[in-house]
Amino acid sequence: MFDKLFLTVRIGVSSLLLHKLRSSLAVLGILIGIVAVIWLVAMGEGVSKQAEEQIKGLGATNIIVRTVKPAQQGSAARGGLFMEYGLLRSDYRRIVDNLRDTITQAVQIREYRMEFRRDDKTVEGRLVGCTSEYQQLNQLELYKGRFIQDKDNKPPINVCVISEEISKKLFPLEDPIGQTVQISENFYTVVGQTSSRSATAAIGGSLDSQDFNKDIYIPMGTWRARIGDILFTSRQGGSEGEIVELNQITVSVNSIEDVDHAASVIRHLLDREHKNKADVAVVVPKELLEQADLLKKMFRFLSVLIAGISLLVGGIGIMNIMLATVTERTREIGIRRALGAKQGDIVKQFLVESVVLTVVGGLLGMVIGASFKQVFQFCKMVMRLFWTEVFEALPPTLRDLEPVLEYWPFLLSFCISVGVGVFFGLYPAFRAAKLDPIEALRHE
Repeated sequence: MFDKLFLTVRIGVSSLLLHKLRSSLAVLGILIGIVAVIWLVAMGEGVSKQAEEQIKGLGATNIIVRTVKPAQQGSAARGGLFMEYGLLRSDYRRIVDNLRDTITQAVQIREYRMEFRRDDKTVEGRLVGCTSEYQQLNQLELYKGRFIQDKDNKPPINVCVISEEISKKLFPLEDPIGQTVQISENFYTVVGQTSSRSATAAIGGSLDSQDFNKDIYIPMGTWRARIGDILFTSRQGGSEGEIVELNQITVSVNSIEDVDHAASVIRHLLDREHKNKADVAVVVPKELLEQADLLKKMFRFLSVLIAGISLLVGGIGIMNIMLATVTERTREIGIRRALGAKQGDIVKQFLVESVVLTVVGGLLGMVIGASFKQVFQFCKMVMRLFWTEVFEALPPTLRDLEPVLEYWPFLLSFCISVGVGVFFGLYPAFRAAKLDPIEALRHE
């Protein structure tokens, strides 16, 4: 059986080599189709990965655990004056301990609206107790100085980082670095200033919009030592007090796929301490997750669709060549039929020749496709050297784009190329097999 198959393949290759140019053009058509599949998918995956990273930067891998102020009747009160509710530091520790392998960071945040003073100047804003990770989490850029560091908590020292708008109002004509700001009854030395940043928009109701331009940041340890968990606010018509340890815990997980599982674990952990209190909420940015998944599917679909058209064109070229071959070899077919060859033998012969063309084209296409990263880098280097202005004018996302080679386009494109060879080779093969032997022998 194998000897017969080998002989059929050998005869097919010999027949194809009789028309080297024609066979080469057929192989080239499939090769281009395979390379198009691999390269387009690689570019699509690269763009998709870049888009996914940007979406991650917006918080798609973040789980927001927030303190929610419950109705006063159902909240725990201390002495009838203060409402005690919300996230606890023990909640933070439990989350970190139970999701240690899944999360990349967990940032605890305490915030409250306060009045800030500098001599005779006052401004109202948001005081935020945080750690060094807060800067990266919210993509805050420093205009000057430094941000809060871990060393500021050991022991807690009175330092702060102010936003640009706070700086303009409290220090309109002087450098704020090294100056002091009064917050409540304490004075804090300014060690850094953040750059102006546009407010983040609320996304589908899952995340609140935030304005970072009226913030002052102090170390979390300093907040606990100087301000504490109990805050009392006088309001028109009465007064209000609260006991809150943390306002928010932002958990960042390794990948988008881990978000739902981690959120489920966090909800389970919080139920132990906050069951029936309704004073915490777990927010998952579903809209961002769905957008990231939609982008990935869209890029893959478009890449495969466009590249599939290339393979279709290559397949039509093979069918045209095989039909021409059938016409040229009509007399040969007649002789073989006269010598006892069956219709199935003729079908096999022409089908093998068609598949050989697509397999050779597919293998060569996979080899060239695997070199795409090197080709892409070479093209970028040439463009950077000879068309510098054009290259620099490109958006950063295009300049930094890197193709991502996946294994599945290689396997898919090769299987499609073989399928193309079978599909587009069947009609010429059956047409050759159905030729009348006597009429074929008369053919010149």
